[in-house]
Amino acid sequence: MEAANCSLRVKRPLLDPRFEGYKLSLEPLPCYQLELDAAVAEVKLRDDQYTLEHMHAFGMYNYLHCDAWYQDSVYYIDNLGRIMNLTVMLDTALGKPREVFRLPTDVTACDNRLCASLHFTSPSWVTLSDGTGRLYVIGTGDRGHSPEKWEIMFNEELGNPFIIIHSISLLKAEEHSVAILLLRIEKEELDMKGSGFYVSLEWVIVSKKKEDSKKYEITKHHVLRGKSVPHYAAIEPNGNGLMIASYKSFKVVSVDQDLEESMDRPEKIKVEPLYYWQQTEDDLTVTVRLPEGSTKDDIQIQFLPDNINIKLKDIQVVEGKLYSSIDHEGSTWTIKENDGLEISLIKKNEGLMWPELVVGDKQGELIRDPAQCAAIAERLMHLTSDELVSHYMNPNPDKEKPPCNAQELEECDIFFEESSSLCRFDGNTLKTTHVVNLGSNQYLFSVIVDPKEMPCFCLRHDVDALLWQPHCSQQDDMWEHIATFNALGYVQASKRDKKFFACAPNYSYAALCECLRRVFIYRQPTPMSTVLYNRKEGRHVGQVAKQQVTSLETNDPILGFQATNERLFVLTTKNLFLIKVNTEN
Repeated sequence: MEAANCSLRVKRPLLDPRFEGYKLSLEPLPCYQLELDAAVAEVKLRDDQYTLEHMHAFGMYNYLHCDAWYQDSVYYIDNLGRIMNLTVMLDTALGKPREVFRLPTDVTACDNRLCASLHFTSPSWVTLSDGTGRLYVIGTGDRGHSPEKWEIMFNEELGNPFIIIHSISLLKAEEHSVAILLLRIEKEELDMKGSGFYVSLEWVIVSKKKEDSKKYEITKHHVLRGKSVPHYAAIEPNGNGLMIASYKSFKVVSVDQDLEESMDRPEKIKVEPLYYWQQTEDDLTVTVRLPEGSTKDDIQIQFLPDNINIKLKDIQVVEGKLYSSIDHEGSTWTIKENDGLEISLIKKNEGLMWPELVVGDKQGELIRDPAQCAAIAERLMHLTSDELVSHYMNPNPDKEKPPCNAQELEECDIFFEESSSLCRFDGNTLKTTHVVNLGSNQYLFSVIVDPKEMPCFCLRHDVDALLWQPHCSQQDDMWEHIATFNALGYVQASKRDKKFFACAPNYSYAALCECLRRVFIYRQPTPMSTVLYNRKEGRHVGQVAKQQVTSLETNDPILGFQATNERLFVLTTKNLFLIKVNTEN
């Protein structure tokens, strides 16, 4: 079955073509500050996490988690390994955040750990990653009643560190299961043109069998791979599908054995490379594994300025045109003690980094030097976002007429080279069933309006920001336009330092925060108590949309941001701020 090309249907009654903009309101908003007992467990990017995808997934991670099943209840994890909860009943009688769970192991000893991640699966289930590669499925009981008792029902090491981006709870034929979506960024050594990394989405299902009332185990494990961190990824509430919005498509690379047979495609077998190679700015080193008992008489190597020919016992290892010229007289080879043949090639064009050794040859594997990767990252660290844009748009600034002036572009004018798409994957076949070309509809944020449904996502359409609710049960019309934030798509583009974006589940306001201090609130139009008159159009103005700005009393960076119908929660390293947005409630 081929994927159906779909489109998002905008509801015209939800648009306001006569919207006049936001009016700045100087009304103060009540703001409450709580000092944390221990700092938030922030994990900063390492030197080898230098790509834009690392920044999107881990550098911009939201450390504050909102429990959508219970209003105004937020959680964070501190550097003591405690999961702390704050539930607000009355703003003027705030208590201290309380501990509800503590990680069983000390994760600070793990050098390559990521930030711990948390997702509220259902009113009584939670999924947790400690950032070292261990997955926990926890039964919490009814979190709406104190005291909460969190009990580990499943925990298992799943390899490299990951973060949890979504999870659901399923009950079918008295068999309970939890479906979890994990995200990893892993190295891809054979990637010559890109960053050397790929993004892995893993769909894991943990189930409890009828015959064993306590033991949970992994029953399914699917892997999808792409080259960009998805803007949006969520499992359908019935577990029958997966939706991913990204600007580079994802493909299934690993499935369960029974599903693989039904997909009728051969399993990919990883072939061991015939040779390995690495390089510096001056030379290249090629390593070939020698068969046991090999002598120098079995080795035949011919160096030419633009070609190389390597044979072992009349077996052709590599032959062909080199990517660039070498000093064939200065190139040498030697046999190492570990039965390895090491070939040293001297580059004629010093400083030129080769993407491949022999043109068109895929039988070798490039070994990237971590020191080189760190040096590249350090070289890019001093560049600001404006300098990076101008660098790529005008790589030769000495020319009199640059091809483009980046200062004349707004952020909303700069798009990726590939068009973003929204895809649905079938849960049984893992084939794509629906595709929506998002084009220039910039992704803004996601929000949980109804925890029993999939998370909504907000896209920019022209100048507006439109909120879309996925409905997996409606195959012909899977995405419903449920709300509009007038002109917000245009307004947010001017906020160059924005970090987090959110809206109230009842759509009464949208909010964004910068990396430091400032929070911007954009309210839906509301009736005025006094009558205003628009002289230009000669009509009365019955409604006004207000914009409000709050500046937090802290110099610490903002690490988390969540919005409820009444409040905004802002998390910094040492403090938790509450901003009362809808005071009339």
